[in-house]
Amino acid sequence: MSDFTPTRSVVLEQKDERRAMQEGYVFLDEKCLLLAGEMLRELEHYAELQRVFLRAWESALTALQRAVARHGLQGLLVYPAADLGGAGIHRTPRSLMGVRLQQAELTVPPSPVPPSVERSPEAEACRRAFRHLSAQAAPLAAVAGNLARLEQEYRRAVRRARALQDVLLPELDRTLYDIETRLEELEQEDAIWMRSGSRG
Repeated sequence: MSDFTPTRSVVLEQKDERRAMQEGYVFLDEKCLLLAGEMLRELEHYAELQRVFLRAWESALTALQRAVARHGLQGLLVYPAADLGGAGIHRTPRSLMGVRLQQAELTVPPSPVPPSVERSPEAEACRRAFRHLSAQAAPLAAVAGNLARLEQEYRRAVRRARALQDVLLPELDRTLYDIETRLEELEQEDAIWMRSGSRG
């Protein structure tokens, strides 16, 4: 039985609360659909970026093998690396239902090619291939982060929607039923008392 005093005003308050909970459930349900749709779009984008990254990875490995064949491992280890001191990640943020999403791009300002004792086309191709590979990693990492945040928010929204649907709304329905039943009983008792009083 409910702890509420059975009055019409309590019934109205409980119905208002139920209406608000129902609206919250509908909002969370729509939020889950929006988040799921965005996750599907991000997954497609991730798959596309991953294909590009893996092609760049294969090219970089091939270039590395050729450079090692030309210079040997020790020779390649002392080959001057590209200057990435001014490199940075340019991020473009956006938001969906409170979830922070972003796109990212590696920006590398042009810099002079470092001098080398034994410069070769194989080593230069290897340098370019790994620079290109680094550039492909930034957008892929951003989308992976987007997916992780979307999944976390989706799970949270689903848990809240289920709590409303499976626990809070049924509990409130039982409370309302209990109050209305007790109110009807009291009104019947009052009616009986009034009839018996009028006879006396």
